[in-house]
Amino acid sequence: VWGPGPPWSRPVTPLPSPGPGRSTALKAKEGTGRPSACCGLLSILRKLKSAPDQEVRILLLGLDNAGKTTLLKQLASEDISHITPTQGFNIKSVQSQGFKLNVWDIGGQRKIRPYWRNYFENTDILIYVIDSADRKRFEETGQELAELLEEEKLSCVPVLIFANKQDLLTAAPASEIAEGLNLHTIRDRVWQIQSCSALTGEGVQDGMNWVCKNVNAKKK
Repeated sequence: VWGPGPPWSRPVTPLPSPGPGRSTALKAKEGTGRPSACCGLLSILRKLKSAPDQEVRILLLGLDNAGKTTLLKQLASEDISHITPTQGFNIKSVQSQGFKLNVWDIGGQRKIRPYWRNYFENTDILIYVIDSADRKRFEETGQELAELLEEEKLSCVPVLIFANKQDLLTAAPASEIAEGLNLHTIRDRVWQIQSCSALTGEGVQDGMNWVCKNVNAKKK
């Protein structure tokens, strides 16, 4: 069993503002057809039943090399052949008919993780990405997830765990990861674990359908 267990202690001193990041904003107008970029995110946006001009904020976290940026680029229909480690953050922002969807992808290196909490405010959905093939880091990723679930600002926020890299032969199945992470003990929020491959896109849409359903439930 890899977690939750007791959270690691961290100083509560104020953290400096987040480091550099990249932001991409796309707008789609009715009657122009689906754009070539961000059609995945746009289709998600159109499934949401939020009030007009309401922002939906999705936070994308996980250890370094888990596949967060590849996942985000897959959703944005962008080239995924050249991915470099995220040193700060990436944000994809999509707008359509007064709806706005922001997806924040925060770097997962150990030195960056203390800054994660700078992005917790007003999160509607937490997506936590796990490298299913990196078994040596299952304990580490379990501890980080357990800490996130203890955060007051993320209290009751629905969480989707993407068991990523299922295209690799060495990947652990989602059921094994769920058991190791003690997901069945989560009682204070809705959660889902979804097998996926950010590289091939398999399972990604299934997970995002769950996100749409639970954003709508949370907004009611």
